[in-house]
Amino acid sequence: MNSYRLILLPIVSCLLASCAIGPNYKPVDIPRPDAFKEVWQPAKPLDTEPKGPWWQIYGDATLNDLEEKAIQANQTIRIAEAQYGAAAATVQAAHWALLPSLTFSAGSTENLSLSNSSGGGPQTIATSTTDKVSGSAGWELDFWGQLRRGLQQTNRLAEGSAKDLLAAQLSVTANLAQAYMQLRAIDAQQDLLQRTISAYERSLTITRNRYAAGVSQRTDVTQAESQLASTQVQQAELGVQRPILEHAIAVLTGQAPENFSLAKDPALPALPGLPNVLPATLLERRPDVAAAERRVAAANAAIGVAQSAYFPAVSITGTTGYQSNSFHNLASLPNKVWSFGPSVAYSLFDQGTRTLRLDTAKAGYRQAVATYRQAVLGALQDAEDQLATLHGLSIEEEAANRAARAAKETLIATENQYRAGTVSYLNVVIAESTSLTTDSTLINVQSRRLQAHVGLLRAMGGSPNP
Repeated sequence: MNSYRLILLPIVSCLLASCAIGPNYKPVDIPRPDAFKEVWQPAKPLDTEPKGPWWQIYGDATLNDLEEKAIQANQTIRIAEAQYGAAAATVQAAHWALLPSLTFSAGSTENLSLSNSSGGGPQTIATSTTDKVSGSAGWELDFWGQLRRGLQQTNRLAEGSAKDLLAAQLSVTANLAQAYMQLRAIDAQQDLLQRTISAYERSLTITRNRYAAGVSQRTDVTQAESQLASTQVQQAELGVQRPILEHAIAVLTGQAPENFSLAKDPALPALPGLPNVLPATLLERRPDVAAAERRVAAANAAIGVAQSAYFPAVSITGTTGYQSNSFHNLASLPNKVWSFGPSVAYSLFDQGTRTLRLDTAKAGYRQAVATYRQAVLGALQDAEDQLATLHGLSIEEEAANRAARAAKETLIATENQYRAGTVSYLNVVIAESTSLTTDSTLINVQSRRLQAHVGLLRAMGGSPNP
């Protein structure tokens, strides 16, 4: 009769395998707007845009090379990869926990005993040897789904870790792209200032000659000198900012700053068009949002693990082997030993530990839900912010272009008037300063638009395509 029970136990376990204690996971309700508030121009398909890594949309070979180096060597990405590797190993361990465990052991024990001899004589010492070879197996029958819920939990956590890796890659590549745009803007500003300084040096020479000829005043010379020196100060300040950005790019690409340099290039990358994406699609693309959702599923599974602790643990164990006082005849039938049978373990009193663990799991689930919803709201805000920034900067760039053109026309006219003697040199100084300011402002706005565009692609999860 006992043998029948032993056979039936695994069968019953299999029949109950579809039943697991704890709530089944249901997706959390989150805001899903139909459209962005800040859509400011008709979206158009970008079928012709590059299909590779998102940064290729800017068509800059240097940026493409830097991004590839960052993917290969950035240490933040390496950390995320290692964390994902650890999470994947945990999943494999949870899989093995569902299967029987096998153990092999072998040993030899020397036993010593003392005994009194008959007639009150001296004690005698007896020794014996016990040699043993055995194998054992154990299998915890997952009646209540504790192991399966644990596997679900580790699976969801590993999936979240995979999304964390994608989020790390996106963050690093976006930070690198924005730093690169800033550095190129500094190159453009330095090029503008160098051309301006050359023009100011020529103007100073002409002014000094006019003063020497008695056709201009000493104040004209001092004003020209002051204007030149002020522009040189601006150029020196940019010379301070550029190395700092260069160092940041070096670290992002996994290189030591002292071994890294970028050649100057005053040409800013062209600004691509706006991607065509809806809020719901954005939420599917964002790796940080996906990671938060996977952790909600893991927290839900953790509740099932905690609830299953209220039920008894059922397992089957068996041992077989040979035991003898000599390895020579160890594997003979008289020396064979074995045991086999089921066992049930249940905690009758644990000072409320199981209840506290269940309360902790439920609180962890509520926290994961709130974190997920906050990630969704943050993603939507991020996209709206970048769209609003791009909208405002597009208007600003149009105005900056008009201002730069008008300042150049004013400068040309003022210089002609000064040569004709109808205005003072102060008018020229003001016109030159205005032209430099408007040109510098235009470069700054173009750089900010590029950085905002990178920010929008980051908000979209790193894809330039609809």
